[in-house]
Amino acid sequence: MESSGGRAEGSARGPRVLVVGSGIAGLGAAQRLCRHPAFRQLRVLEATARAGGRIRSERGFGGVVELGAHWIHGPSQGNPVFQLAAKYQLLREKDLSEENQLIETGGHVGLPSVSYASSGVSVSRELVVEMASLFYGLIDQTREFLHTADAPVPSVGEYLKKEIRQRAAGWTEDEESRKLKLAVLNSFFNVECCVSGTHSMDLVALVPFGEYTVLPGLDCTFPGGYQGLTNHIMASLPEDVIVFNKPVKTIHWNGSFQEALSLGETFPVLVECEDGACFPAHHVIVTVPLGFLKEHLDTFFEPPLPTEKAEAIRKMGFGTNNKIFLEFEEPFWEPDCQYIQVVWEDTSPLEDVASELRHVWFKKLIGFLVLPSFESVHVLCGFIAGLESEFMETLSDEDVLLSLTQVLRRVTAPDTVCRGSHTSHVLLHHARGSAVWLEGGRPAHRSAGPTGSAAWALALSPASPLLSPAPPSSAMGRLTDSVCPGLRFGGVNGSLFW
Repeated sequence: MESSGGRAEGSARGPRVLVVGSGIAGLGAAQRLCRHPAFRQLRVLEATARAGGRIRSERGFGGVVELGAHWIHGPSQGNPVFQLAAKYQLLREKDLSEENQLIETGGHVGLPSVSYASSGVSVSRELVVEMASLFYGLIDQTREFLHTADAPVPSVGEYLKKEIRQRAAGWTEDEESRKLKLAVLNSFFNVECCVSGTHSMDLVALVPFGEYTVLPGLDCTFPGGYQGLTNHIMASLPEDVIVFNKPVKTIHWNGSFQEALSLGETFPVLVECEDGACFPAHHVIVTVPLGFLKEHLDTFFEPPLPTEKAEAIRKMGFGTNNKIFLEFEEPFWEPDCQYIQVVWEDTSPLEDVASELRHVWFKKLIGFLVLPSFESVHVLCGFIAGLESEFMETLSDEDVLLSLTQVLRRVTAPDTVCRGSHTSHVLLHHARGSAVWLEGGRPAHRSAGPTGSAAWALALSPASPLLSPAPPSSAMGRLTDSVCPGLRFGGVNGSLFW
């Protein structure tokens, strides 16, 4: 294989380091290495024509639209993303205030401004608050099983349903009221699926669920777009560090490779790109998404990763979230409305009803967030996760638009709060995003090996740091140890953004 030189690397001193991927993890690693005098031979290989990964802000509707990462969850001093955003002056004054940083949300999504049942009636605020208190109280309880030897059930979903079933047995309301309570609870299950990036909470292991650190602070957004964060990081890097449109085919590691410009020097790693270009290196930091690793695990590394590393990658879940943007000429919601919840009265978290996705996919929507006002239009953003989200990707924009317009007309038209047009004119994008979660709900049909907390321990085994003594950022995950010489893995925890 012919190697590719560049940046006078043959005459430079110090270890040669490659970063694969220029998402927030790759950019952060590159920025830190560039600040260190020992790492003068640095290059970032990016498969696409842009940096930022799942952080992607675009102009649309006369304003900024976040196609990927949306919020900073827990914007306070313990959050490295918040620290960077504050440093680069990318946030509003109120989001930077000490008061905002001290607000305890428990890591839960805020309550909806209004809730509509599928029959077109409004669901009372009192009922929604009651069910939210029950659901999020149980979510908080699940964190108590961290490091517990004997969990009562394998998954978060099974625990939630077991507890809800016990409480529902004591409800004294009539049958219709009981059904509505369960339907509201089901909508909160849908929200939690989006937060965890999974099709079902039954797939998320109970014991390690508490590993996620909940930070104080009221979630905030970037008024100028999340991409301002990655733009600032890129601006701090040397101009020629990132090589775009360079998808990596195979990482050859634990070897002895040479190149013409460095006679007599050998490198333990050789990165082979799809176009045939090869880059020898002393160290490679891999920051590709977990979903990519899972899909290309058999061919991406040569020799294959050690069994325990490969199993850890396979056993960590990686689900699908989608956003749908709908534009309206006139709003049908109140001026102070921020979040419209849709409750499907024929759904319940205690019942698994088999139906064709084409008939029910939209019932997985958590509802619609009202985006800040743009110049002359009004925009809703819907969120959906799981298999229903993946099914939606197979539909045309026109089909998605038709379905969601019908949903909105069905749930809001009978209510007097409606005004203006109920017709959405543009479906801008349904953008695929993802989150990382820990499998463990249904281990019986999975391959042999550790699941749940055991897989988590393997997946996050510590790496020998390139820089010392400072530890890696808390937003980074590591998937390597001394049995993978020359390789480092880093990735932003998907549940940080949704």
